[in-house]
Amino acid sequence: MDDKKQAADNGLSQETREWMDALSAVIQNEGAERAHQLLEQLLEHARENSIDMPFSATTGYVNTIEPAQEAKSPGNLTIEGRLRAYMRWNAMAMVVKANRLHPEDGGDLGGHIGSFASLASMFGAGFNHFWHAESAEPGKEHGGDCLYIQGHVSPGIYARAYLEGRISEEQLLNFRQEVQGKGLSSYPHPKLMPEFWQFPTVSMGLGPLMAIYQARFLKYLHARGIADTAKRKVWVFCGDGEMDEVESLGAIGLAARENLDNLIFVINCNLQRLDGPVRGNGKIIQELEGEFRGSGWNVIKLIWGHGWDDLLARDKDGALRKIMMECNDGDYQAFKANDGAYVRKHFFGRDPRTLKLVEHLTDDEIWDLRRGGHDSQKVYAAFDAANKHQGQPTVLLVKTVKGFGMGKIGEGRNNVHQTKKLSDEDVKAFRDRFNLPITDSELKDGNIPFYKPADDHPEMKYLHERRKALGGYLPHRRTRADEQFTVPGLETFKAVLEPTAEGREISTTQAYVRFLTQLLRDQAIGPRVVPILVDEARTFGMEGLFRQIGIYNPHGQQYTPVDKDQVMYYKEDVKGQILQEGINEAGGMASWIAAATSYSTSNRIMIPFYVYYSMFGFQRVGDLAWAAGDMQARGFLLGGTSGRTTLNGEGLQHEDGHSHILAGTIPNCVSYDPTFAHEVGVILHHGLKRMVERQENVFFYLTLLNENYAMPGLTPGTEEQIIKGMYLCKAAGDQASELRVQLLGSGTILREAIAAQALLATDWGVAADVWSCPSFNELARDGQDCERWNLLHPTETPKVPFVAQQLADNAGPVIASTDYIKSYTDQIRAFIPEGRSYTVLGTDGFGRSDFRYRLREHFEVNRHYIALAALNALAKEGKLPAAKVAEAIAKYGIAVDKVNPLHA
Repeated sequence: MDDKKQAADNGLSQETREWMDALSAVIQNEGAERAHQLLEQLLEHARENSIDMPFSATTGYVNTIEPAQEAKSPGNLTIEGRLRAYMRWNAMAMVVKANRLHPEDGGDLGGHIGSFASLASMFGAGFNHFWHAESAEPGKEHGGDCLYIQGHVSPGIYARAYLEGRISEEQLLNFRQEVQGKGLSSYPHPKLMPEFWQFPTVSMGLGPLMAIYQARFLKYLHARGIADTAKRKVWVFCGDGEMDEVESLGAIGLAARENLDNLIFVINCNLQRLDGPVRGNGKIIQELEGEFRGSGWNVIKLIWGHGWDDLLARDKDGALRKIMMECNDGDYQAFKANDGAYVRKHFFGRDPRTLKLVEHLTDDEIWDLRRGGHDSQKVYAAFDAANKHQGQPTVLLVKTVKGFGMGKIGEGRNNVHQTKKLSDEDVKAFRDRFNLPITDSELKDGNIPFYKPADDHPEMKYLHERRKALGGYLPHRRTRADEQFTVPGLETFKAVLEPTAEGREISTTQAYVRFLTQLLRDQAIGPRVVPILVDEARTFGMEGLFRQIGIYNPHGQQYTPVDKDQVMYYKEDVKGQILQEGINEAGGMASWIAAATSYSTSNRIMIPFYVYYSMFGFQRVGDLAWAAGDMQARGFLLGGTSGRTTLNGEGLQHEDGHSHILAGTIPNCVSYDPTFAHEVGVILHHGLKRMVERQENVFFYLTLLNENYAMPGLTPGTEEQIIKGMYLCKAAGDQASELRVQLLGSGTILREAIAAQALLATDWGVAADVWSCPSFNELARDGQDCERWNLLHPTETPKVPFVAQQLADNAGPVIASTDYIKSYTDQIRAFIPEGRSYTVLGTDGFGRSDFRYRLREHFEVNRHYIALAALNALAKEGKLPAAKVAEAIAKYGIAVDKVNPLHA
């Protein structure tokens, strides 16, 4: 190298050292925050001068919080350690005992030990120092923190509740045995344990998504003055493997954009999925740090326990930090699956300098160098920093060992997630590892006793004192709101109950909007209505609500909308009432769930109306809809532009012919497919009575149409029949005919049945009664209830299904037609009166683009096919010659050789 080049390099090195020394001086004298500010200003200055600065969203593979910055835990760490040991033991005992029961049945009820083993220190810190229960005590008022608990750790939560006296030993012995009413649910399920679990989380990915919108909804309640939620936090526990679920990360941008500083994610980075490493060739903590920091979150990494502090302090040349970064997660898993000698050789042994750092440590001491998630003091410091952070959501990336304390049977091994059966020797090893006061004689003959100290024991006193200081016990769920509302009378909504004026036509979507508008005017209930939209307000004719009640935005409207000069301009407001989620059905559903469970989580009855394209509802967010059922949600879901033939020109991915089948799979979802405005009004009003006045744990799904037609108005006395699912909407009249049929329908195709009634009368002399069936699902459930009751009460007068009651005095074959697949109407076949034939028409097959009349012909549900089905049914009964059916085919131009639409 020439002298000039050497001199330049030496000069550059000297200059670089001076910059670094200057930065070190700032850190030492003014603190890390000032140093960070200076670096940000320098980077911004560089960008302004067109210097392309590479961005790194990750930091070194070390703890974010330096030892000197750690907040010290005020708790008794010794007592807390003993309590954790008792909970670890009882959680293990619960699972192992459940899997030793009834060997004749396989003796395998499942359950998980490894996940709680990795999280015990974090749950200890949270329950002892951070998580507030709902409290009305003067001076200590608190709405309660929301805990989204990782599903697989439920045994540990039960173990704690057992020590607290909230769960009995009998219940522990019946873990995963619920049929007899004494057991504990496998995972967090509010439906199964309604006063315990708040949120279902084991369908992985849904917990993180729902929690983000829950945190946002708490801010919404506060901004609108409905509830004081300023003190409340939403804590979300996730596994690192769970973060691969699309929903887990899908809404983290919203959390940052809306500054949800009431939201804390704790990601348990034990580096393992259910089957093996999360990122064997990579580093999941670094990857997640980049994801969250890049999205605007405050990121706190807790990787190493206090035993590493001295080693890192002596790592002057960064050799240890370099190895920490170079080792991948597959390596780290192997380190914990072996022993101290292995770690000395394969970790520290990668560099002579790091090997020298640990020459004073024995192999056992090296093995005892813990990961951060198992250091209760460091966990406390990380939780404290997260709890105090303002302006951003926080994510804690905490490194742990899956199966911590389980030794060679599972600690850090691929099979640990499935480990639920321990040998007697394994149980003794577990006892010894955590120094449990249980003797060998107590473990004789395979016995595994639960351990609970006496009530006056120091640990028990401490346990209860800590929860008393935090307002009570968690998890805990409120089953009813304290407040009461009276729903305005049905007559209040006469705008949708009366016939439309001559020459006027509206859709059922318009009827819904009219109902909603009237409800918003009610001084008591109106403020509790939460309209939720996913960027389709104008599709559903709801843009008028923008200015009327505003769109919620925590930052208000910092721009002038382009349509400001119009009556219905786009208005965002800090106190806005509408939740406009953008093109985001999962987010809309998560917002709806937060509002629909507010009676429980916030002691405030809210009434969410989430309207969306029908096809993008249950089909897309079915897992969330099922979770809503588990959470006992109360609210309205509205599938707009429903049916397979009502959307002119849209096609296969827009036309819904099956959402009612999907809705019917959720036991507490009450679903309707109304045809007329008055049906919409009666159903919505009934839903309000059930969910708001009576606080019943149901939610309603209504499909709505964008097809305009005249509305006949409500016939007084039919309200109850509408709710039950079936009423006579147009009788055959005085027409005298021995030929009679019953036409059933719902939604848009009911109008085809009415048209078929006229064809049958004028063309064939057949009298037809037309029945509106707003809910074949409710009719089916009623029939199934009757069948079950009759089965179990053989000596009593049988119950008659409502369908059979309605049709009893109306003779003739029954033909049902809807804009949904045949299985929707086929559900009631068993409940048709005996001896009556039953024919169903439906829209099986993929949708396609075209005009409505062509689509109805294609799917064979139009008036001609309904009339044809009626004639065919009569012919089969011998009341008409078959030639008449052939004549009808010719008369109506029905193509007999076309491909079945199911296969087209």
